[in-house]
Amino acid sequence: MPIDALSLLLHRAQGLPPLPTAVVHACDPATLQGSLDAARRGLIVPILIAPTAKLAAAADAARVSLEGIEHLDVPHSHAAAALAVQLAREGRVGALMKGSLHTDELMHAVLSSTSGLRTERRVSHVFAMEVPAYPKPLFITDAAINIEPSLIDKRDIVQNAIDLLHALGFSHPKVAILAAVETVNPSMRATLDAAALCKMADRGQITGAILDGPLAFDNAISAEAANAKGITSPVAGCADILLVPELEAGNMLAKQLQYLAGARAAGIVLGARVPVVLTSRADNAESRMASCALAQILANRP
Repeated sequence: MPIDALSLLLHRAQGLPPLPTAVVHACDPATLQGSLDAARRGLIVPILIAPTAKLAAAADAARVSLEGIEHLDVPHSHAAAALAVQLAREGRVGALMKGSLHTDELMHAVLSSTSGLRTERRVSHVFAMEVPAYPKPLFITDAAINIEPSLIDKRDIVQNAIDLLHALGFSHPKVAILAAVETVNPSMRATLDAAALCKMADRGQITGAILDGPLAFDNAISAEAANAKGITSPVAGCADILLVPELEAGNMLAKQLQYLAGARAAGIVLGARVPVVLTSRADNAESRMASCALAQILANRP
């Protein structure tokens, strides 16, 4: 039986203090409702940053009251993103949550070299997925931020994901580095990167996990497929983390699992000073709350 991964996240967040969260340009009913649901669950304390008129219209459409919820008026979405980042820099909020603005607009403010939330790490996104056909939670990275990551980018992307799983209680997660094939082919960059990442783990440049690759998707998640190809690996057939070669492959994989395999997903951006909750208009209430739970768990990790 598959583990109810989203409920597991919500359960793990129980007892943690609510996380002050800047909800950036909360001008659509789904984002607004999601932030209020998360507040009622004790996951966040929302600070709504949006033009007053648009926020009021969204509240009317969602049929919700904003009484008792802090609201900061701004003229437009760009100003909302800038103010949210400023609040994070000042320590007034411990997370950001995307509303009805483009991801690029929000991340531009987050990644500003002068006023943003950069750290020494490359910023990356992780999907935490509950897949009915898989017996445990599955984490996919990066399917939302890095378009064509370099080898050094991938080192940070995989370390971000490993650190997330440590915060969730996975002591030594198994990382499958995906490619189209499971052998190193000089004509296929993904296979070369996979081999290099495994050696980087051997040399302590990536820590806290077991890495193997290149592995094709079937070998990463199916022990039967791995055995049929004679692959002996501590990761094959039981991966916790799937590191994809580039954004398009990861985005298609995550959406195929959601729409064809009935998977449910939460998502978080890592590597900045504070976690960033990236929500989609297609996310349901539980996915939005689980994403907030991820941010809450990360913000309260030792």
